[in-house]
Amino acid sequence: MRTAEALRMALEALRVNRLRSGLTMFGVIVGVLAVVILVAIGTGAKNTVEKEIAGLGSNIILVVPGQVGLGAAPTQSRLDLTDVAYVRRIVGDPSKVTVAVNSGESVRVGRTEVFTTLTGTDQNMSNIFDRPLRRGRYLSQTDVDTRRRVAVLGADLGAKLFGDVDPIGRQVTIAGVRFRVVGVYETVGSTFGVDRDQEVHVPVTTAQRLIGLPRINGIAVGASGPDEIEPLQKRVVAGLEARYPDEKFSAVTQTQLLGTIGTVLGMLTGVLAAIAGISLIVGGVGVSNIMLVSVRERTKEIGLRKALGARQRDVLGQFLIEAVLLTTIGGMIGIAIGVGGSLTIQALTPVPAVVTWWSVALAFGVSAAVGVFFGVAPARRAARLDPVVALRAE
Repeated sequence: MRTAEALRMALEALRVNRLRSGLTMFGVIVGVLAVVILVAIGTGAKNTVEKEIAGLGSNIILVVPGQVGLGAAPTQSRLDLTDVAYVRRIVGDPSKVTVAVNSGESVRVGRTEVFTTLTGTDQNMSNIFDRPLRRGRYLSQTDVDTRRRVAVLGADLGAKLFGDVDPIGRQVTIAGVRFRVVGVYETVGSTFGVDRDQEVHVPVTTAQRLIGLPRINGIAVGASGPDEIEPLQKRVVAGLEARYPDEKFSAVTQTQLLGTIGTVLGMLTGVLAAIAGISLIVGGVGVSNIMLVSVRERTKEIGLRKALGARQRDVLGQFLIEAVLLTTIGGMIGIAIGVGGSLTIQALTPVPAVVTWWSVALAFGVSAAVGVFFGVAPARRAARLDPVVALRAE
């Protein structure tokens, strides 16, 4: 039997049993659209994180206590401002080293109060991280040395507290202490789920006094170029571990952060796709079940075809084509709904969703493979029917 004839007969069989064919496809449709949507969400999350890390700046090394990696336990910091001066001597350029102390605090103006992230830092933060100012100035060395109560607000925080009024020179209350606003950042978005437009930056010395904590959370170093990153990492870590022999330190680059986070998100995307794939297996079982029913219903037809000269491979091909058509048509419908759903999620919700060509190709290929895998058994059963027995069947 020619392939074109077998395809025509398979389409006719599906058309005659439209309701049954539609219900059989439903499991495949759900599985395919779930794969497309979940992979799109996972890919979108990965792309968003990569963009956020790239937005921090270039050639940045983050120095933190303990080991950084999957499964690594957090380590309490022993670093203080004397260690920042020590790292600056190792680096050789004091302007390439900055510091961070973080705390959650309430910021208030009049009756408007916002709980946000307080970051204590120094004048070098603007030299290392890509964070342009909308108006005003950044923190200065004098602000740090004299523990001035001055603050630089994130764009959204400034808008919430002051509305359309220019915040420069005005007072805000942070943790019950008054600060004078000297600058406002441009809008930059979020990093690692933290809204940077809601932050407030103050001198690190002022922050330490405010929160009563002499320690610092970490040190950031800006390398002059990509070739300097690795040797600078080794020098800084070796210097700190020599200073604290019983401690371990990590110097993490943006590339390493991307690798670690990419691994986690890749695993998550794979798990989500595997969970969605269960629906495809269930749909495949449904296809196999329906095809077995179809073989039983068409036993006389099969016997007549074989009596007229149809070979086993002709009958096998006919029923296998029917099974593959069920899953591929269902797969194409699922892909269309999945792509539309992903675009809708991207447009109407804050959840990032990016449809990739490989996820569409994978979904289509898997749906076709499900048809072949679950269609073989019913097709072989039909092909092996004895024509005499088949013609006698009721």
